[in-house]
Amino acid sequence: MFLKNYTSDVPVSDSLYRIEQVLIRCGVSGITKEYSPTTPGKIVAVIFNIALDGQRVFTVRLPANEEQAIEAFWLDYVGLDWHDGKRVTNNPCKRKTRVDFVQQGERTAWSIVKDWVEVQLSMIQMRQADFRQVFLPYVWDGKQTFFDRIKGGGFLALEAPKEDRR
Repeated sequence: MFLKNYTSDVPVSDSLYRIEQVLIRCGVSGITKEYSPTTPGKIVAVIFNIALDGQRVFTVRLPANEEQAIEAFWLDYVGLDWHDGKRVTNNPCKRKTRVDFVQQGERTAWSIVKDWVEVQLSMIQMRQADFRQVFLPYVWDGKQTFFDRIKGGGFLALEAPKEDRR
């Protein structure tokens, strides 16, 4: 499996700090963190405001889906030993549990978000991309992102292709 930063030992707090510093240098007008409603102290997203063209202020919500990162590590580790959530073979060489991948998944998820933010803001500053082009899916109205709204509305371009039944 190719996975950027899969061995990251950078603490989540350091990645979050770096994201904040880059956003501040790029002129955001406010940064906040969204915490998990179920796990006290766990940050699930960074939210920031930025004014474009000196007028309209956009709110952007950048999540790190730690659970999916942990699941990716777990599935890569167990490989074909699992099917539909059940162990199909008993491999005595594999002694780790899913819990063993929690911290690495958290670090990797936030490290990837940090790298993504740095690259996207660099592209904007180099005029290789426009802010809206890069961050539009993450523009947030306080309830959902633009991407979630389009996806939930059945936008055809985002639907999975139907199987060709010829």
